[in-house]
Formats: sequence, structure tokens, C-alpha cells
Amino acid sequence: MTSGINTIRNACTPQRVTAGLVFLPLLAYAFPPFLVADLSFGLRLLFWTGVMVLALTVTGLARNLMQKNPVLLNVPVRDLAFAALILVLFTPSLWMLAWILFTCGGHMAPGAQTVAVYGVLFATGLVLVQRNDLNPLMASTPETERPRLIRRLPPDFHGQIHRLTVRDHNVDIVTSEGTFTVRSRFTDAIAEMEPVPGHCSHRSHWVVDASIVGVEKSGGKTFLRLMNGDLVPVSRKYKPKLEEDGLI
Repeated sequence: MTSGINTIRNACTPQRVTAGLVFLPLLAYAFPPFLVADLSFGLRLLFWTGVMVLALTVTGLARNLMQKNPVLLNVPVRDLAFAALILVLFTPSLWMLAWILFTCGGHMAPGAQTVAVYGVLFATGLVLVQRNDLNPLMASTPETERPRLIRRLPPDFHGQIHRLTVRDHNVDIVTSEGTFTVRSRFTDAIAEMEPVPGHCSHRSHWVVDASIVGVEKSGGKTFLRLMNGDLVPVSRKYKPKLEEDGLI
């Protein structure tokens, strides 16, 4: 509750409040909702005020959902996922707002198809305005906390390491930006992942704790599901430690 109040306070800066007091009446005067010209000015003002409140609320909820589901932050179509969340949350709310105001004003409420078109337009605008707010969510690991192993990756690498897999005398580094192979002993590669928390799940696999999103069993075997969709086997030797630490 307190965090929600703080979010509203941070959003309601003096500049935004002043802009809203000036812009909303002008918007209500110049643009009747859904082209219903005989809608009273009071209902127009209520509609556009409600749209602004819905926009702030929906974008805040969408950001929180993206932050609580790291899988969404690492998909290639991150902006598309953000747009879909906003559309799903915003359009039904917009239809409910329009239905209430139009019914109270003695007008026929707009149909679902009309509201959906407006919802897509509004959602697109919200995504274009708010998309930069997702960037801080992606940078969840401070630069000083990045593992030394990243030095072995390309200079332009800015992704997240999910797991390490040993293969002969090489180690595959599986990341959100693809798989990179380096020549190294497995134990040295794991040591270079400090201070990132992780566990060995198998003699050939080491996984980052934060990348684990679930556990699956198949054919009597246990697997860790990672946020990139990989299934990593869990051997009997390492299973007790994973259970002790609450990862499975």
C-alpha cells in the first residue's frame, strides 16, 4: 500500500499536474470520446480524466508484472510482451469506463470492436512513451557485481548468463544473447562466476540460481527449467544440496 502511494506521488510531479489541469479541459473540449459530439462537456472531461488515470495505473501494473517475471524481460520481443500486457489490462478498463459514462449520460455505449480499436491506439502510445522505463529493469545486476567470466565474452555483451556446461576441454556459456564457448577448466569457469549465486546440478552443468524458474520430472529424472527454456538435468549427487537450498 505504501509503495503504491509513493508511486503515485512520484508520478504526480508539479509539472505533470499543471499539464493535466490545462490539457484535460482542452482535450475534453476538442475531442469528444468515440466521436459522440453531443456528449456533455462534463462527461467528456470525466472520460479523459479517467483515461489518464487508467493509463498511469495500467502502465504501472505492466511494469510490476514485467519486473516480477524475469522471463518477460529476456524474450527477444520484450516490447511486444509489454504492449500485450498493456492492451489486455487497458482495453477492458476503457470499455467499462465508457459504458458507465455513456449510460449515465443517456447515450448508447460504444461497441466492443470500437473500444478495442481505441484500446490498440492508446496502448501503442503508452508503449512508445513508457518503453524506456523497462531498461532499468534489465540492468538488475550492478556493473561492480558482474562476474569475471564476462571478460571472456565479446566486448559488446550486455546480457545475462544462465548456465555453464563443460564439453571436453571447453565450457559453453549459455546466455540470454546466445551460447559462447571458451577454453577453460570447468572449476575455473565456475570460480569466475563469483559473486553470482549458482549451483552444480550435474557434474557437467552449473546453473545461475536466478535463472531457475521451475522443476520438471520426466522418466524418473529431475530437470531444472531455466528462464530461457533450457532443461538442465539434476543428478543424484547434487540433488540433496539443491533441495536443502530450496531450489527444488
